[in-house]
Amino acid sequence: YAYSCSAGSKHQPGEVQNTSRLLQFRFINKASLNLICNFFFAKKHIKMDMAGGGAAGGGAGGFDVMSWYMEIPVVSRLYFTSAFLTTAACAVDIISPFSLYFNANLIFVQGQVWRLVTTFLFFGLFSIDFLFHMYFLVRYCRLLEEGDFRGRTAHFVVFLLFGITMMTAVAPFVSVHFLGSALTFMMVYVWGRRNESTRMSFLGVFSFTAPYLPWVMLTFSILLGNPLTMDVIGIFVGHTYYFLEYVYPVLADIRGWKRRKLLEPPHLLCWLCGTNEEDFVAVVNE
Repeated sequence: YAYSCSAGSKHQPGEVQNTSRLLQFRFINKASLNLICNFFFAKKHIKMDMAGGGAAGGGAGGFDVMSWYMEIPVVSRLYFTSAFLTTAACAVDIISPFSLYFNANLIFVQGQVWRLVTTFLFFGLFSIDFLFHMYFLVRYCRLLEEGDFRGRTAHFVVFLLFGITMMTAVAPFVSVHFLGSALTFMMVYVWGRRNESTRMSFLGVFSFTAPYLPWVMLTFSILLGNPLTMDVIGIFVGHTYYFLEYVYPVLADIRGWKRRKLLEPPHLLCWLCGTNEEDFVAVVNE
């Protein structure tokens, strides 16, 4: 979906006078969603996490939701829970989407700093589109935390904070109000670059490797006539992180630069997340 926000010519920016005029949701055609979901059947046993959790769940072969939920790594689980509860609160009118969207004037002038966080938590009201975004969020956030960031929880938090900071800096210059989709796209990009040998299939028609996944999604968005802003922001921020975290250290080592790591988490964050150097070295050696 896309979001359209405007305060109207007779009102000051940020004023909410008419809900139907201020915020409009344009949902993707459901048939298109069914096509998009078929992107992500990989040939090397990449399956939906929920399907995998069924075997470990109910002893009678049923799906144990709580077991699946508790198997999600802590940071991914926290993000998923926050996004779900935010949507639930909007659905029952406890909070309004108008108090969540990104607005530089409201944040930096009027002090509504919570919008820096809530803009990444709201993915629309309960719908097929919302479920689609939650699947994406849980899947790729979990794949990163259990894969490349296994045993490096503090580094994963830095990864998310880097994305949030970069997107917040870009948001005032583009017409976007909710940035959760861009953050998810960043996860897809980084996961793809770190899993170059993983093969995926597009609608069963042609195969490609994981690094091309963001570009396949971007092309499909163009064909559907959907806005590309979120996709482009996600790719840009994801590529920036990938360069600083994985390419720059190699260049620094070759050229003998003193500082080889630019995105190291502070010691306090490592302590809070239970990340220590011994665990990191063990993961690297594996």
